[in-house]
Amino acid sequence: MNKLTIAALFLGSGLSFSACADTFAGVYVGAQGWHTGVTGGYADSENTAAFNFDDKTNSSFYVAFEHFVPFVPNAKVSRTTMDSAGTTNLTTDFTFEGNTYTANTNVVTDSQMTSTDLILYYELFDNDLVSFDLGVNGKYIDGTFSVEDTQSATSGVKDFSGIVPTLYSRFGVGLPFTGLAAYAEGSYLSFDDHTLSDYQLAVTYSFIESLAVDMTVQLGYRNVSVDIEDLDGAYADLEYDGVFAGLELHF
Repeated sequence: MNKLTIAALFLGSGLSFSACADTFAGVYVGAQGWHTGVTGGYADSENTAAFNFDDKTNSSFYVAFEHFVPFVPNAKVSRTTMDSAGTTNLTTDFTFEGNTYTANTNVVTDSQMTSTDLILYYELFDNDLVSFDLGVNGKYIDGTFSVEDTQSATSGVKDFSGIVPTLYSRFGVGLPFTGLAAYAEGSYLSFDDHTLSDYQLAVTYSFIESLAVDMTVQLGYRNVSVDIEDLDGAYADLEYDGVFAGLELHF
């Protein structure tokens, strides 16, 4: 057996192992920067006020693990920041954490909120042309709402956290041999008095596809709507939306 034959067999074995490894198990790691516009408001009762918020760049990180074991779901964990702040001239009286802010008062509002998602899902279709995932998402919302009167320095802070279960799905299409693809991904459900939706639409381009790692850039739009009623004593009707850019690694 000559050296050329041995090299060909070694290369073929390596390609076969890589293909099998990718079929049997794969890890996806991604990060996104999200330019966010925010509308709505919050309170510690049902009487929420509408606030003005400045645009802000938020971030999102995720890790997903896919495998070949039958009946065992794949898993994805993601964490998204949804921070916002602004100054509002109140049009009506507003009560928050025991303090009353009268109409025509300027208040500074600051919302620090994160969403940590634990997603369990099945791949119903998965090929170069079409993919479709379906599962459930336990969304853990953790945050702090604050309001401060700019003149009197009167302020109030409300901490809260809780889990909101949602449905999860992802649909993707691809153009084979081009590196181009697109996907729609979302979590959504109305549960008790909470209504929450989180969806994104994006086009992607895989600019590196190798035996060791695939690298893909993403460009898309994301919308998160958070309507919570007495989640650990917090009430909110907030909508976050804007464009995002991201990078994903597939091992």
